[in-house]
Amino acid sequence: MTYVVTENCIRCKFMDCVEVCPVDCFYAGENFLVINPDECIDCGICEPECPAEAILPDSDDRAAAWTEINAKYAALWPNITRKGTPPADAQEWNNRPNKTELLSDKPHQE
Repeated sequence: MTYVVTENCIRCKFMDCVEVCPVDCFYAGENFLVINPDECIDCGICEPECPAEAILPDSDDRAAAWTEINAKYAALWPNITRKGTPPADAQEWNNRPNKTELLSDKPHQE
């Protein structure tokens, strides 16, 4: 089992989860984070740290569509090990439905 970042992270990207991960398995896109399923050790430490409640175990039905997305982008995006600055409008996007179409495939730029 692994943990998966789901839709509510899109445009929120708070990154609180990144600093608590003991194996540094988060990867960053322009407006979304993913977890590399091959690196995640299923410790669950990241799940309660996410202010957007966007991290779920892959056994949760709500995570099913996001498992492949996490694996795909973890192979393409840069690894992130420190919390960065979330988007200025992150709180406005928290809990908005139907954000999937807003997912950018571009990698995080510092």
